[in-house]
Amino acid sequence: MNKEEQVLTGFRDLFNKMVWLNKDKMEDSLKGHKSSEVHCIEYIERNTDSNVTKLAESLYMTRGAISKITKKLIKKGLVESYQKPDNNKEIYFRLTEQGKEINKIHEELHQEFRERDKAVFEQVTEEQFDSMLIFVERYNRHLDAEIKKLGADTRPE
Repeated sequence: MNKEEQVLTGFRDLFNKMVWLNKDKMEDSLKGHKSSEVHCIEYIERNTDSNVTKLAESLYMTRGAISKITKKLIKKGLVESYQKPDNNKEIYFRLTEQGKEINKIHEELHQEFRERDKAVFEQVTEEQFDSMLIFVERYNRHLDAEIKKLGADTRPE
């Protein structure tokens, strides 16, 4: 296996292990909420004037899938929709108090996981972080270009 394959396999293994380690605690703490719903809530909290298009682009989902998720979140009382007085066409989303509570639980879990993994990151030098960040940014730009070639509507559900 060459270094490129080792890096990609390493990323996949890291991601899969993180998901596996975090899964039970996430599911227990966020019962009744799917991962896609929680990530939608997280995006809405972090970004003002969130709409279906912005959510779809950020979460790499179709607009149709996001519409279904936001309807469920509205029905659950976690999200509410609104329009701006100067634009009756566009629909935006914001969290309700219940939605903010779900987001708070989610953030606390991520903080707990960061604390668990802190020992590894404490050993990384600034130069190593810089090198990793350069690589991740470069790879992200490459993948963004590849996604753009395919067109935004071909993102997976």
